[in-house]
Amino acid sequence: MANNDSGSGSGGGERRQGSGPDTLTPAPGGTALLIVDMINDMSFDGADALRDAATEAAGRILALRETADALGLPVIYVNDNDDQWHSERSRIVARAAERAGGSRPMVERLAPRDDDYFVIKPQFSGFYATNLPVLLPKLGVSRLVLTGVAADICVLFTAADAHMRDYGLWVPRDAVASNSPERTGWALEIMDGSMGADVRPTTERSLEDWVAAG
Repeated sequence: MANNDSGSGSGGGERRQGSGPDTLTPAPGGTALLIVDMINDMSFDGADALRDAATEAAGRILALRETADALGLPVIYVNDNDDQWHSERSRIVARAAERAGGSRPMVERLAPRDDDYFVIKPQFSGFYATNLPVLLPKLGVSRLVLTGVAADICVLFTAADAHMRDYGLWVPRDAVASNSPERTGWALEIMDGSMGADVRPTTERSLEDWVAAG
């Protein structure tokens, strides 16, 4: 299993919030922003088709991250280990930036900050063999804003696992991407129809509205 670094410290320590050393302030509206696999060198087969869509989604994700900061929401990166089994957060970010080529500006724009959580996943779902199922309850999270790539693979699998754990889901259609608009639409249709996810874009629903409804 990959090493799961859910904070800025070593040994998988969580980002601390609140006054005490072990205190985590409950997330406003029970909401966390999840950013899936956007720290990505896009060096795999089919990446050219994904890169442009992911770069466009990155702008929406960055805007959501800025709003999340203003609202005091936890920002959680859930990122593939890219078969680097001895890796950790800083090495994954550095490797992605070094190898990213045309997607390097996206990686640099969306690189996690010191106060963001970073969960390393070994498979498609952010919940499988990671500490995400432990971290979210500690943050008082019951509702997720799910963004990233690929909409029809890792975002979809993460959404399915979140749904089975009774998390509320908003998957903004303009903040996810896959190799084609058709595959993105297919995945969003499943998340909407089978998981009860809200898939309205950020132009039709704001993060402030989602938090207020929590």
